[in-house]
Amino acid sequence: MSAHSEHLRHAGRLWRWTGGANNGTWHFLTIDGAAGETLSGTAIMRKLEGTARGFGSLKVKARIGATEFATSVFPSKSDGGWLLPVKAAVRKAEGIGEGDDVEVSLTF
Repeated sequence: MSAHSEHLRHAGRLWRWTGGANNGTWHFLTIDGAAGETLSGTAIMRKLEGTARGFGSLKVKARIGATEFATSVFPSKSDGGWLLPVKAAVRKAEGIGEGDDVEVSLTF
């Protein structure tokens, strides 16, 4: 684990993806632009340090509104950004849903 942690804020639109083995529904926030580049740089550093995780994912602590949760962000093959999964408990607590603009702060 790196000695220092980084913080970033990002605003984006919550979107829904349905599919996978059991046709589950997932809600994601795409983290791109400068925030996405920061995540990519951190991922490269962890790879060099030998502390990278599977799928090239990064463990993060996310906060949306008053709700803080631990999860992982995953690199998005299609647009070069990162995908932050936002689970039902968080969406319910914050009253957010598909198509809403959401601001998240990440610590990683």
